[in-house]
Amino acid sequence: MPEGLLWVPDADRIAASNLYRLMKSASAVAGRPLTSYAALHAWSVEEPGPFWSLVWDFADVIGNKGSCPLDNPGPMQEARFFPEAALNFAENLLRKRGQEDALVFWGEDKVKRRLSWDELHALVSRLQQALKAHGVGPGDRVAAMLPNMPETIAAMLATASIGAVWSSCSPDFGEQGVLDRFGQIEAKVLFAVDGYWYGGKKIDVRDKVAAIAERLPDLKTTLIVNYLGTANEAASRVRNGITLANALATFDAQDVTFERLPFAHPLCILFSSGTTGIPKCIVHSAGGTLLQHVKEHRFHADLQDGDRLFYFTTCGWMMWNWLVSGLASNATLLLYDGSPFAPDGNILFDYADAEWMTYFGTSAKFIDTLRKSGLRPVESHDLSTVRTVSSTGSPLTSEGFRFVYEGIKPDVHFASISGGTDIVSCFVLGVPTEPVWAGEIQGPGLGMAVDVWDDEGKPIRQEKGELVCTKPFPAMPVMFWNDADGAKYRAAYFERFDNVWCHGDFAEWTEHDGLIIHGRSDTTLNPGGVRIGTAEIYNQVEQMPEIQEALCIGQDFDGDVRVVLFVRMAGSSVLDDTLAEAIRRKIRFGASPRHVPAKIIAVADIPRTKSGKITELAVRDIVHGRPVRNREALANPEALDLYKGLPELRV
Repeated sequence: MPEGLLWVPDADRIAASNLYRLMKSASAVAGRPLTSYAALHAWSVEEPGPFWSLVWDFADVIGNKGSCPLDNPGPMQEARFFPEAALNFAENLLRKRGQEDALVFWGEDKVKRRLSWDELHALVSRLQQALKAHGVGPGDRVAAMLPNMPETIAAMLATASIGAVWSSCSPDFGEQGVLDRFGQIEAKVLFAVDGYWYGGKKIDVRDKVAAIAERLPDLKTTLIVNYLGTANEAASRVRNGITLANALATFDAQDVTFERLPFAHPLCILFSSGTTGIPKCIVHSAGGTLLQHVKEHRFHADLQDGDRLFYFTTCGWMMWNWLVSGLASNATLLLYDGSPFAPDGNILFDYADAEWMTYFGTSAKFIDTLRKSGLRPVESHDLSTVRTVSSTGSPLTSEGFRFVYEGIKPDVHFASISGGTDIVSCFVLGVPTEPVWAGEIQGPGLGMAVDVWDDEGKPIRQEKGELVCTKPFPAMPVMFWNDADGAKYRAAYFERFDNVWCHGDFAEWTEHDGLIIHGRSDTTLNPGGVRIGTAEIYNQVEQMPEIQEALCIGQDFDGDVRVVLFVRMAGSSVLDDTLAEAIRRKIRFGASPRHVPAKIIAVADIPRTKSGKITELAVRDIVHGRPVRNREALANPEALDLYKGLPELRV
């Protein structure tokens, strides 16, 4: 195969894919043959109304579609998809019944449970009745601080069935981090847990839950889910607290009722990372989320009826919402909570083996850590059922791509995907009918008018620029909470280019019509006025066995910006002059002389968000003596102290 070509789908796989079936249906609608992904994508953005209407029909969405798929398609913020439609998100996820698995749950190696579709229906019914008994109705907010466990899925579906608005975070968030989020949305009910497992240890959160509930003045009830066996005692500490078991005790399972509401009715509130201030409350619609996720699951992930879908995620990351929607494609969800490396680094592949996983979703960080650990699941596990491996969270190096095929499974569709909380979905992602090239995301999502622009707003090819979307799409946020005039919303996405969504990613088209994400554009380095993506530096440095991980910033110095590279060493490796020169040489020849850091500094830890992303902006603020306004957003805020007042950065 040509250099860099890692996988090509065979003819049988292409013919069996949902995407191939969609091409044939789209050709009939378009009135011309659409025989390639490029042709299908071009039609999907040229004719968004017919395309999204076809997605609705293909996925057999339950609800009233109406006669107009897209109203006012000009200004992006004024576009209205399916303005006449009425649907319920939960109704579309609970279409299946029976004794087959709907949910399987592993809590590290400590807890294993499963719920059939009928059992999931029953639990949602009882939760729906309990929420209504506590005064929850359409538009009310329900918050959750829970692990990725069956009760969380059921509580979300019960909330959506009523037309209430769901918002969640994981129980490892600090008290202030939770309050910064839920304190803005006036939640009426809070679901919380008594504790969780991580790294083989019990983590007790009873006092934290009590403190949070006390400081949420609009909260009427806190429902405590039992995980560590201390729910009764936890509920006794909480204002208006009750165990979930007691709250459900008086309700028998019956048919779930579904409140059908407009397409744009709010479904959930997600939060920005909050590393530069109080998190933004991003409101997503029921219809937009459903249609976008169904499109991504059916055509990009190629989910088939009965597939077993896994994504390693917490409830504080948008990938959790993406995972839940897999139920709409009749997939079994494989849920995991805890450390992905407990107890010996094999747990996720043990899970894949035992539960016949078909879609294995994880992060670039996990793949890179696995590569450096020496573990090779291809030699230790039977992964014959896995058809797709997916990665997101940060750019994955070409070496990471190759490791998937060499160390995990040689015949698999590897799908690197990228989007974000802002759209609760993806701009660019896998295409199961197309080849996989090392380091490249396969293409833009269907219906997403993705492009790369230079600073003057002109499209560019095989050059680095801003990732933009030039036409509206259903998964655009409905609004930001507490942003009555929409000023925060416009500033977040439409300030850079008029009537064009600017996502804040530094990207590049490849010669294969794929894309490379070079990192966030707000952390792009500008030494000597030349824009450099931090991911380009990480791609080189993290290939070196001596380096566990790295973080790069631009430091204002002597009237310019200089590149500063922080490295966390692997094992017993030490940063000395010889290694520092080897790092510079690797970057110089692997990237360019412009990328070579002026300073290389070893650190004991690298700060990251709760979803595992490194926090370049927070480190940049610390280095420049500026306050970090929301340390609660970080998983390890103490790591920031390692970057204060470093003498190496004074000269």
